[in-house]
Amino acid sequence: MLTRKKVQTTILLLFAILVLVNILSDKLFFRFDFTADQRYSLSNATEDILENLDVPVTVTAYFSEDLPPDIARVRTDFMDLLIEYSNASGGQVVYEFVNPNEDQETEMKAQQNGIGPIMINVRERDQLKQQRAYLGAVVQLGEKKEVIPFLQPGAAMEYSLTTSIKKLTIDEKPKVGILQGHGEPALNQLAQVQKSLSILYDVQPVTFSDTLGVPMDINTLAIIAPKDTVISRDLDYLDEFLSRGGRLVAALNTVEGNLQNAQGEDVETGFEDWIKTKGIEIENNFLIDVNCSNVSVRQQQGMFVMNTPVSFPFIPIIKSFSDHPITEGLEAVVMPFVSPLKITNIDTSISVIPLAISSKQSGVKSLPLYFDVMKDWKKTDFPMSNLPVAVALEGPLSSNSVLSKMVIFGDGDFAVAPEGQQMQQDNISLLVNSIDWLTDDTGLVELRTKGVTARLIDKDIEDSTKTLLKYLNFLVPILLIIIYGIIRFQMRRKVKSKLMSTNYV
Repeated sequence: MLTRKKVQTTILLLFAILVLVNILSDKLFFRFDFTADQRYSLSNATEDILENLDVPVTVTAYFSEDLPPDIARVRTDFMDLLIEYSNASGGQVVYEFVNPNEDQETEMKAQQNGIGPIMINVRERDQLKQQRAYLGAVVQLGEKKEVIPFLQPGAAMEYSLTTSIKKLTIDEKPKVGILQGHGEPALNQLAQVQKSLSILYDVQPVTFSDTLGVPMDINTLAIIAPKDTVISRDLDYLDEFLSRGGRLVAALNTVEGNLQNAQGEDVETGFEDWIKTKGIEIENNFLIDVNCSNVSVRQQQGMFVMNTPVSFPFIPIIKSFSDHPITEGLEAVVMPFVSPLKITNIDTSISVIPLAISSKQSGVKSLPLYFDVMKDWKKTDFPMSNLPVAVALEGPLSSNSVLSKMVIFGDGDFAVAPEGQQMQQDNISLLVNSIDWLTDDTGLVELRTKGVTARLIDKDIEDSTKTLLKYLNFLVPILLIIIYGIIRFQMRRKVKSKLMSTNYV
């Protein structure tokens, strides 16, 4: 039997437990991450950087309040991330949240710090209006500061924040060279790549001369889409670079598609022969794939001339990637006029990892070649599968057995923007991730694409299957609720019948 004293004791104990839990929760912060890619857990690279902080880093987050739920979630996620950064750094990461919409002075300060407003659509009282919103942060260490102007919903927050902290803590950036002098694209044609790399690296053009090969302070060298013939002296410079542990990216064309005259053309520079000595052959033919991009064809339709998109298998869309830091998080990379790679006689001490492969319906076309854009492609045109188009090498790549790394692509144009155009982000990420993996040993490359990924239905699924999935997603939850309601009704009915049949005399 409950007495008044027992009730009071129980209440006091519950109150004491609640107070203790609140004290502990204020001191400790943890959460369980059940996502497949550990999206809400700090990476080892981040933890290493935070543990080595010996001076405080201040993060001022400029976030507007009263935002739509899907955008307000960015603020919540960023706050949770900062809490984990603070705990992992032993309190060396200090943060505060400021609402720039609070007054004009605060808004001006946010803009002076490089945080500009964005316009978002907000529905209020059945009316759609635009609202100025701030979603950015300033990371400061002493007099140095880095600006994250906009934290996009679903973006890789950890990468942005960790790279900002690392950039503030390093005194000198590692140097990455982009080879010039053999018909390679100028740095302005690699503007997107250079912008991404400049966060952590000092990107410089490298030109060989009679007295100078690869400068001693260059950690990684990138050879992208050369067109002119290389001389033996320059290949000797590359061997010397690898012999001292240098890292190399080679994105080369052995064939080229000329849509002006609808012909495939041969590209010989000599770089491909040097790559073959490392155990990788870039084949002298075109890869075709059923997963491909479109080209516009002008067609007469009545009185009008229309641009009609037509599938063009010579511009494959690569969607199959290995489980590797370079390809982590990538979904689709467009590789125009790419050639497959062949692994030839290679030293067993060298690790070879295919990074990207064609689909299960692919093939090759050899020179001479004429492009029939209007060709009706059949399944029999794609008898091959899983042809590698990018590989990573790791091991003793030079004669003196010094360990080094290389990444080789069978296409040199996938990250080069045509004049006046922008490349898609996955194309840029593939090249930048490669240079990251070669240059940075901290593991930050794994964070670049760590974010919310769209899980789209495979386009190869038939329309009837897509319709079935759509209706199952819509109807099954409703059906489960109805079944639960019926079961609950029957259970309550049985209890009621039992109570009514009981004699309480």
